[in-house]
Amino acid sequence: MEVFSSSNSPFSIVNHRLVGGGVIHVVCEKNRRGLGEPDMIILHYTGGTSAMSSAKFLVRPDVKASAHVVIGRDGQVIQLVPFNIEAWHAGKSSYGGRCELNHYSIGIELDNLGQLRLEGGKFVAECGREVPVKEVYTEDSGEMLTYWHDYTDVQMQVLNEVCGLLVDAYPIGDIVGHSDVTSRKVDPGPALRVADWIRYY
Repeated sequence: MEVFSSSNSPFSIVNHRLVGGGVIHVVCEKNRRGLGEPDMIILHYTGGTSAMSSAKFLVRPDVKASAHVVIGRDGQVIQLVPFNIEAWHAGKSSYGGRCELNHYSIGIELDNLGQLRLEGGKFVAECGREVPVKEVYTEDSGEMLTYWHDYTDVQMQVLNEVCGLLVDAYPIGDIVGHSDVTSRKVDPGPALRVADWIRYY
């Protein structure tokens, strides 16, 4: 039995699965190919209405996507795929001279509605859900303002703890966003301010 733990985290990894901290395990039977030694983490946002609804969607056999872990806005961790099994989260992707990054990476989905549109003074997600102003991150680095669902502090804390444990357990060299590995995607978006939470590089 392989066990990795940290005194700074409520989580441990036992046989490539997170335990402790109230982790929920949802079985994703469609993923069976071995991953070996993952050396990167790719971060995503779900675009779904809740962490559990996104997890249930990702494990459906008819859905051609999955992830290792979903982290809720309240810090709830849901594991779908063990870390030694390949998940289908990166799609057509490349980074650092390699392609097909599902073969090398751990995929973490963050419960977040993603990019928002401003309609009649209200911020609305692609799924139609209205987002309160206090949960909106405004990005002003381009020619025009864009609006994004912000991440929560507890979500960032749990992401930090999970990534720290993964860095200790596996030869992780890079933690990147989905948008860093394919021009097709914008997640996890500018609301995930990497410098604010990542403490390993």
